[in-house]
Amino acid sequence: MITLGEFIIDKQHDFPEASGELTLLLSAIQLAAKVVNREINKAGLADIIGSTGNENVQGEVQQKMDLYANDKFKAALEARGEVCGIASEEEDEFISFDTERGCNSKYVVLMDPLDGSSNIDVNVSVGTIFSIYKRKSPVGTPVVLADFLQPGVDQVAAGYVIYGSSTMLVYSTGNGVHGFTCDPSLGVFYLSHENMQIPDNGKTYSINEGNYLKFPQGVKDYLKYCQEIDSATNRPYTSRYIGSLVSDFHRNLLTGGIYIYPSTASAPEGKLRLLYECNPIAFLMEQAGGKASDGHQRILEIMPTELHQRVPFFCGSNNMVDKAHSMMEACK
Repeated sequence: MITLGEFIIDKQHDFPEASGELTLLLSAIQLAAKVVNREINKAGLADIIGSTGNENVQGEVQQKMDLYANDKFKAALEARGEVCGIASEEEDEFISFDTERGCNSKYVVLMDPLDGSSNIDVNVSVGTIFSIYKRKSPVGTPVVLADFLQPGVDQVAAGYVIYGSSTMLVYSTGNGVHGFTCDPSLGVFYLSHENMQIPDNGKTYSINEGNYLKFPQGVKDYLKYCQEIDSATNRPYTSRYIGSLVSDFHRNLLTGGIYIYPSTASAPEGKLRLLYECNPIAFLMEQAGGKASDGHQRILEIMPTELHQRVPFFCGSNNMVDKAHSMMEACK
């Protein structure tokens, strides 16, 4: 059995210019994931569930585990010294690691420390999403905003950790998508899903249909299409929506499907964050053979303008995303 550490080292030749820094960076993410996983598994026994009573920069109520996960990932990344700064969904601004080693590091990390955190209270799967870029500013200087406002095509690596019935870490460095399952008795991640590929067609659509009346007409038309009976295309499709992006994406990645979080009348720019959620998930989806867009253009080609920018999100099997696109374009 191949461990995550062994696999990362074996693939280090994919990035000879990294001189091992990327390997250490991914190891730091693995360590923080183990710590967060341990606390999540104690939910209900320790005082870690529920909200803090505070809101983050997006106006969302922060859960206790949001802040715990944010602190643990931030500390692990800073301690390894391979990162010059981070940006997090839970932080108003980016964080610069201004030590000598930090300023001389090549990479920045953007993350959603705990996606779907409110689901912890009801024992539903949650996750961590991360994205890694090379800095644009000169090595040896403090990190700047431009280092984080990079299009998704420039990602060096991206991945997520899903804390569910089993804990998995899934990542890509641009050479396929690989999944590792944690053995809880040893606390070790072992390679369990090598070179994951999404089918071109699926039978599942994932969307919060409670917002149906607020959806664009193209999305409404696509949902009607999904629900129609047609044996030639295996319709109707099955509706499956967990409410945790990582969980919905993970299921669709393995079995085929489409995930949609469109713009709505009350959220015309969409809800999901481009930098912390959409870019890393889109990177993984494309590496697995699927597609990701905002309903009209490729997610990875969008040039960010702010840290907490939101966009609509369509992500999944090729043919399903293409069909949704055609219906969105028809309603322009």
